Amino acid sequence: MASSKISLLFPFFLSIIFISSPFFCEADEEDDLLKGINAYRASLNLTTLTKNDNAECLADKLADGFKNQPCTNSTGANTVPGTEPQFPNYPNLLAKCHLNASVTRDGAVMPACVPNLIPSLVLTNFTQSQYSDNLNETKYTGIGIGSDGDWIVVVLTTSTAEGNYATATTTTSAASPISKTSAIYHLLFLVVIASYFLRPESSFRC
Repeated sequence: MASSKISLLFPFFLSIIFISSPFFCEADEEDDLLKGINAYRASLNLTTLTKNDNAECLADKLADGFKNQPCTNSTGANTVPGTEPQFPNYPNLLAKCHLNASVTRDGAVMPACVPNLIPSLVLTNFTQSQYSDNLNETKYTGIGIGSDGDWIVVVLTTSTAEGNYATATTTTSAASPISKTSAIYHLLFLVVIASYFLRPESSFRC
């Protein structure tokens, strides 16, 4: 009897574990912010932003780097324009997400620090701050969001080659067909030559 009660309560305890886990909370906060930003843009008759996996990767890396910094009046959206936190290891973070500077030039990186990442405060840190200028831009079409601790980072992308956050392999693939074709022709040439000299009738005679 006792075991049957435990089995009935097991799904309840399991759901509590998932809801209270950091992973679940972070994903929830990021989804809430995305919905809030898209609702904000819809109120301005702007297109909604779609998720960009590479931008999300970079946002995650940046948030992880910020997590040990406390929230102050000079961090995140509260900073004076032009004095935002610098990213000394930015090239390394791009490389970890298989990106390079040429495809991120027109994008926007917006970190914010909000104690406990309260959803309503997180949203206003983007829609009612200097970051709203970026959110009001029509050129941005994609978004990546990452969070860690009290920090949440939004990365905006464009549909152009200078800001689409395409992977480095994708951006360099245009030149590859020529080199691949050249290699195939060389290989076929060697096969033909080898087959000719390996035939019995092609042996040299005095």
